[in-house]
Amino acid sequence: MMVELSGGPLLEVDGVTLQYRTKRNLVTACYRIDFEIHRSDRFVILGPSGCGKSTLLKATGGYIAPVEGEIRLNGAVVRRPGPDRMLVFQEFDQLLPWKTVRQNVVFALTASGQLKGREADERAMHYIDKVNLSKFADSYPHTLSGGMKQRVAIARGMAMEPEILLMDEPFAALDALTRVRMQDELLALWEETRFTLMFVTHSISEAVKVGSRILLLSAHPGQVRAEMNSDGSDPEGPDGMRLSARIERMLFHEGTPERETENV
Repeated sequence: MMVELSGGPLLEVDGVTLQYRTKRNLVTACYRIDFEIHRSDRFVILGPSGCGKSTLLKATGGYIAPVEGEIRLNGAVVRRPGPDRMLVFQEFDQLLPWKTVRQNVVFALTASGQLKGREADERAMHYIDKVNLSKFADSYPHTLSGGMKQRVAIARGMAMEPEILLMDEPFAALDALTRVRMQDELLALWEETRFTLMFVTHSISEAVKVGSRILLLSAHPGQVRAEMNSDGSDPEGPDGMRLSARIERMLFHEGTPERETENV
């Protein structure tokens, strides 16, 4: 059950620095990141490769602990993974290959202890229908296209009815036409259910289209360069093209990031 806050943010990222260790050294992925996400935001994190976008998403999911700062959900510090934050990755092999579409979604509900039996099956089918896969409910993952597998992963995440859905470049491995269609389907699903989304991408056009708010990170180590309002602008329309051009200039701007806000 969602906890309502009187006007406060759902998610707070407060001065967060994240590091990970390689075989050779300790790498700072992002440095002193600050932002807030409110309910029903489509919050996109955009930046060049290696700026810590995915690491920040995993930290929000509770899989990586900050070395500095805090991540808070509904005011409580995030310390571990939980069903209130569901992750969708870009890999197509995130489904259990020996289970059908329906069974994959049901399994997430029963394994988490949220629902059992008929209730789990009914909720699973509800969200499978939302992503237009009812006809494939009894199909196995190997029979599905890449886009269909991603829709199953989205249905599985949505079925958990999390506080926030975390998506890590979920359409990056798809062909261009399928990627555009998946963006459209994600926005249509959001219009219907108004879930809260935190979405990572390195594509400017995808960020402009999917996001209502865009956080722009600098190159490694990632720091906040700007936060912009997009509200799902058409990347090919006048507003979207202006915003895309501004983002592109900032991505290639040298120097220390300075936070700024722009409304489009």
